[in-house]
Amino acid sequence: MNTTPTPPHRGGALLDYIASLQDVTLHCCLCRISRNSTMKGILILSLLCSMVGSFLAQDYEWGGYEAGEASKDTCVMDSASCGCCLMQQRMQRLEWLFNHTMDQLSKDLDQASKRLNDLRVSRTAFSAALSTRTECVGPFRDNATLLYKKVFVNQGGAYSEQTGVFTAPRSGVYSFSVTVFSDAGAPGARLNIFALLQRNGQDLAGVHDDNFDDQEDSATQSLALQLLAGDQLSVRLVSGRVVCDDVSHYNTFSGFLVFTTDPL
Repeated sequence: MNTTPTPPHRGGALLDYIASLQDVTLHCCLCRISRNSTMKGILILSLLCSMVGSFLAQDYEWGGYEAGEASKDTCVMDSASCGCCLMQQRMQRLEWLFNHTMDQLSKDLDQASKRLNDLRVSRTAFSAALSTRTECVGPFRDNATLLYKKVFVNQGGAYSEQTGVFTAPRSGVYSFSVTVFSDAGAPGARLNIFALLQRNGQDLAGVHDDNFDDQEDSATQSLALQLLAGDQLSVRLVSGRVVCDDVSHYNTFSGFLVFTTDPL
């Protein structure tokens, strides 16, 4: 008959298991003594009992052999629950490290997204012409916004060809240029060009030419402006005036961001 006890499946039964091994060892040794009746059996019995007893006298710790004071504090001298306690601590530690890492990655992603958005917005530039065919615009009874429909570049999408309005995507210093061209229609006729650059509906600068000497002529206005995010700029043709254009694109409206003034 097999008298060896079944090994424990849980850490809490380890001491009982070792004790049962001691009983089995004593039983086997006594059987041998009864059969052989020799001093050799007595010596083996003494040695085995001494070894098992010495092992049982040691405190078993789930942190490993001689785990130290940290393990004793954690287990509170309870070897039955020590394994679960340490495992729970390690799981909590891993959970904390995972959450901390995810939080840091989330912050890094937000910063990278902001920097990418800043990079995209900082690349703000546009240039557009009045028309793609030969035509004259005006005269109007009231001042009217010129729609520059031939877009050469619109980096950042801040200019709208449907409204003729440029909207500053962020606060900063911008550079703008407006060129107007017209045809008096005949030599000696009065050439009178007048357009206004406006910010949020307020006049900023004018582009003007008035003479009888030139049948055709142009005028240009360039300036740097400090804008706030959301400011809108457009070119308004003064009432009674006419501008003319063709495929050579004489009438243009251009601008770009020089540098931002957003707080760091």
